[in-house]
Amino acid sequence: MASIPSFNSYIEKSIKENWDKDALTDYKGATLQFKDVARKIEKIHILFESSGVEKGDKIAICGRNSSHWAVTFLATLTYGAVAVPVLHEFNSEQIHNIVNHSGSKLLFVGDVVATHIEPAQMPDLEGIVYLPDFSLITSRSERLDYAREHLNEMYGHKFPKYFRKEHVNYYVDSADELALINYTSGTTGFSKGVMLPYRAIWGNLDFCLDKLAPKLKKNGNMLSILPMAHMYGMSIEFIFGFCGGFHLFFLTRLPSPAIIAQAFADVNPTVVVSVPLVVEKIVRKGVFPKVQRNIVKLLLNMPVVSKKIKEQIRTEVTKVFGGEAYEVIVGGAALSQEVELFLKNIDFPITVGYGTTECAPLISYSDYTDFVPGSCGTPVKHMEVRIDKKSPSDPLGEIVTRGVNVMLGYYKNEEATRQVLDKDGWYHTGDLGEMSEDGHIFIKGRIKNMLLGSNGQNVYPEEIEDKLSSMMMVNECIVVQRDNKLVGLVYPDMDEVGNMGLTDQEVQALMDQNLKDLNSALPAYCRLSEIQVRNEEFAKTPKKSIKRYLYN
Repeated sequence: MASIPSFNSYIEKSIKENWDKDALTDYKGATLQFKDVARKIEKIHILFESSGVEKGDKIAICGRNSSHWAVTFLATLTYGAVAVPVLHEFNSEQIHNIVNHSGSKLLFVGDVVATHIEPAQMPDLEGIVYLPDFSLITSRSERLDYAREHLNEMYGHKFPKYFRKEHVNYYVDSADELALINYTSGTTGFSKGVMLPYRAIWGNLDFCLDKLAPKLKKNGNMLSILPMAHMYGMSIEFIFGFCGGFHLFFLTRLPSPAIIAQAFADVNPTVVVSVPLVVEKIVRKGVFPKVQRNIVKLLLNMPVVSKKIKEQIRTEVTKVFGGEAYEVIVGGAALSQEVELFLKNIDFPITVGYGTTECAPLISYSDYTDFVPGSCGTPVKHMEVRIDKKSPSDPLGEIVTRGVNVMLGYYKNEEATRQVLDKDGWYHTGDLGEMSEDGHIFIKGRIKNMLLGSNGQNVYPEEIEDKLSSMMMVNECIVVQRDNKLVGLVYPDMDEVGNMGLTDQEVQALMDQNLKDLNSALPAYCRLSEIQVRNEEFAKTPKKSIKRYLYN
C-alpha cells in the first residue's frame, strides 16, 4: 500500500489547477468556483478546529445533494475527520440510529431533514449545523457556539489580506486510514456501517481518471442525479467529477423524470451516470412510442434504409440525454434486456458497471466500445475477480473480489465482517454469476433471492422478472414464492391504464395473457402460477431497486 498517494492531494490539486473555473452549481441556483469551494472548506476547518473536532472524529452529513453538502464532505476528509454520509431518504429514527451508532460529533442537515430529526434522540452530538447557510440548529458546546459566532472574524484574522492558492494545504492521509463510514441500512440492530479507507476511494478515482477522463470533454459538465450519500453517486459522479475538474450540477430536489429530462437538456453532461430505472423510463416513455410505429419497424427491417433510420433514432436518443454524453453508464441494478438490446441495436453508447458499497463501489466496468450485452464489464484496475463454485461442474458460482477498493470491514460488527471477508482478503459479494474467457462478468442474481422450484431446480427470479418487465402494461414487477408456487407481482403502467380507460378487470385480463405468453417461454420448473396486480408502486431502496424482502 506504500505506493498509494494521499487521496486528499487530488482534491488539493484539482482546486489549485481549476481555481477560477466553475465547480459546483445547485441546478437553477448559485454556482461556486473552485476557489469559492476552497474558501468554504477553510471556514469549516476553522469551525472544526475552534470547536474541538479532532482528526478521526465522525462528522455526519444528511441532506439532498447540494453544493454545501459537497463542500462539507470535502472539508471533513481534508481535515482528517471521518465522514458519515446519511441518505436523506431514511426516516428520522434511522437517521438517529446511524448518528448514534457511528458516534458522530457533529451532524450537518439539509432543509427537509432539519424538520424531521429530534436532537434529543441523538444525545452525544455536540451540534447540528444547517447546510443551506451553515448556521447552528443545535449546540451543546460553548466552544462551538463561540466558533460559529466568530467564524468570519477568525477567518479574517487567519487571512488578513486575501486567500490564495498557496494557502490550500490539506491533511495528508495514509492508504489504510478510515475515510468514511457508509451505512447500507438505517434499521437499528441491522445497521452495517461499511468502513472505507482512503485507498478504496483513491482506487475508484484513479481508475476513473485513467480510463474515463481522457475520453471526456475537459472541464465539461456533469449532472449529479444519484444521492451522494450512496457510494455509486459519490464516487463516480461527485468525487471523480470534482477531482477531474468537471463542473458539477446538483438537482437539489426530488429527481422526477420530467426534471431529469429538462436538466439533461440544460446541462448537456459530458457523461451520464444513472440507475436502470431512469434510463428505462426515458426509453420506454420517450423513445419506444416513436420507434414502435409500423412504418418505423418496416424501415428498420429494410437493409437499404435501416442504417440511416438507426442513425436518426440514435441521434434522437442522444438528444434526450443532453446531446453531448460520451456514454451512458448504468449501475446499481440490472438494466432491462429489452432496453439494453434496443440501445445496442442502434449503436447507442450504453454500458453497465457493477459494484457494491463494500468496494466503494467499483468491481467491474467496460467502455461502451467493449460492452457485451448482458454483462457488467470486466474487473477494474486494482481489483481481482473470480467465480467461487462449489464444484467445477456448477454452471454458476459466487462472485468474489479483492484489491485496493475493498472495505476494512463493518463498523462495530466483527461477526458480519467475518461472514463476507475471508482470511485471504476476498470479499464475498453474495451475487451469483459467471465469467467469460475474456473476463466479462455476467450476474444471474442474488444468492439470497434464489428460489427452489417444485422439482428442486434453482430458480433465479431476476431472470423471470426481466422477461415479465417487457410485457404489456408492466411498469414494475417482482417474482416471489408463496406456498411453493411462483407468483408474479406487477404494478401496471398506470399512465397507460388511465389513457386507455381500462377497468381493473381488463388490466387483470391483460396480465393473464402476459402470464400465458411468459410461461410459454419458460421451462416448466420456473413458470408462474399467477400474476397479481398491485395498485401502488413497490417500496424501493435509494438506488431505486425494489425492497424485495417486504413482499416475500
